[in-house]
Amino acid sequence: MDFPALDFPDKFNAAKRFIDWNVEKGRGSKVAIFHKDEQITYQQVLENVNRTGNAFKSLGIEMENRVLLLAYDCPEFIYAFFGAMKIGAVPVTSNTMLMPEDYRYLLNNSRARAIVVSEDFLPRIMEVKDELMFLQQIIVIGKSVAGTREFYELIDSFSTECPVAPTSPDDAAFWVYTSGTTGLPKGVVHLHHDMSCSAECYARGILGINENDRTFSVARLFYAYGLGNGMFFPFYVGAATILEPDRPLPDRVFSVITKYKPTLFFGVPTSYNAMLQVPEAEDKYNLDSIRLAVSAGEALPGTVWRGWKEKFGVEILDGIGSSETLHIYISNRPGQSKPDCSGKIVPGYEAKIVNADGNIVPTGEPGTLMIKGESTAAYYWNEHEKTKDAFVGHWFNTGDIYYQDAEGYFVYAGRDDDMIKAGGIWVSPVEVETALMKHPAVLECGVIGSADAGGLIKPKAYVVFKDGFVVDDGLIDEVKMFVKNTIAPYKFPRFVEPMDELPKTATGKIQRFKLRQMDEEKKKEKALSTV
Repeated sequence: MDFPALDFPDKFNAAKRFIDWNVEKGRGSKVAIFHKDEQITYQQVLENVNRTGNAFKSLGIEMENRVLLLAYDCPEFIYAFFGAMKIGAVPVTSNTMLMPEDYRYLLNNSRARAIVVSEDFLPRIMEVKDELMFLQQIIVIGKSVAGTREFYELIDSFSTECPVAPTSPDDAAFWVYTSGTTGLPKGVVHLHHDMSCSAECYARGILGINENDRTFSVARLFYAYGLGNGMFFPFYVGAATILEPDRPLPDRVFSVITKYKPTLFFGVPTSYNAMLQVPEAEDKYNLDSIRLAVSAGEALPGTVWRGWKEKFGVEILDGIGSSETLHIYISNRPGQSKPDCSGKIVPGYEAKIVNADGNIVPTGEPGTLMIKGESTAAYYWNEHEKTKDAFVGHWFNTGDIYYQDAEGYFVYAGRDDDMIKAGGIWVSPVEVETALMKHPAVLECGVIGSADAGGLIKPKAYVVFKDGFVVDDGLIDEVKMFVKNTIAPYKFPRFVEPMDELPKTATGKIQRFKLRQMDEEKKKEKALSTV
């Protein structure tokens, strides 16, 4: 049975739509996953999803029980994700770059009954194992240790047929955790119909994805952006995904593109910028297969957009999405993209920009972006007050500050907790960062508000400079004056602090709250040293 994306039957299970459906459509022998030297067909995916679901049931995992996934981008991630979902359990994705205490928080917060973990990450779980209040099963992709089970040894003996749990479109299907740009991650609860809505509206509506496409994503599967790019977008139409477990260093990403020839490439601004720095990459690697490149996670600097178009002849479609809405809801269009903006609303979603009183602001005036769409999550797990603040009736409060230009394009101006009021005037850190990025010596930067000697808030820039530049007072003064002459003078950074690297989430978002914490700690240390 074909399930139209926006018209669901009373009983609907997303695993059946994204896995069984492809085999029912005659794609059983078609490659679904490229992974290292493997080519895995949709029939093989279906059989392993069913084996995994049956194995979970044998361990006592029931409907609505959570199963945490801590794994590389690999086929087993997909088998566990849809295997849990098929039996009515709830897979929970988790960042692979955290510390043991972070996993203690995630496992106890989610109350996961089981975890499927890649062997390399197992020590981080074992370190806190005795502090996990709900975890009963540890399933290892790779070599197991005492008290754990090896993934394939567990699933191989089970049937390749698995009954579908009688879930509805409104049942909890999976969780993703927010990336932690403003504090502790929150569990975002998505429903069984959400992936279909997102895939239909954005992947099919904007990208025109079809069964002949191959997707490759720098953003990993544990992140909502990567989950769409590398799994449910291609599976929605019977396309193929390229899964790459290795760290996405620029040369490695270029090599994967050259080898597997993706047609849809999904990156983040940090990765696009890093790839631009590779000397003679346009001659060493072949990007001819890419018909569309996509960026999200944070605003894409216009310098990077122009650089890619000039160097590789590839137009990047910048967009904005969130864990709460699952994927992109505002996007540039193929052939109509503009630098330094997020594009226009994706059909199927609605947007409004409001002031502090909730009233819609005039064109050109910044305000808080509110989004309405069927892929929006139900709530934050165990966060009642934060849920009420963010999910306002049919609308989701993104916390992003935007304005809409005369042509209807949405332009990002920062977060509502990142805006800087300098001299009584609001300053967007993104605008300052965009200006900084135009200087030839600047590789990356993050801008926050910092109090000067008189206690007045002024923009402060943390800057990673490119190799080959001598970082001294002369260069720092030059960068300040460059920004002062590029944008309104009152917006230039009064302080510029060189950094070896900036604090980021796993998806490349600069964590300005950590820069603010760093700034406050240094001020406290300085104050103590003068006492």
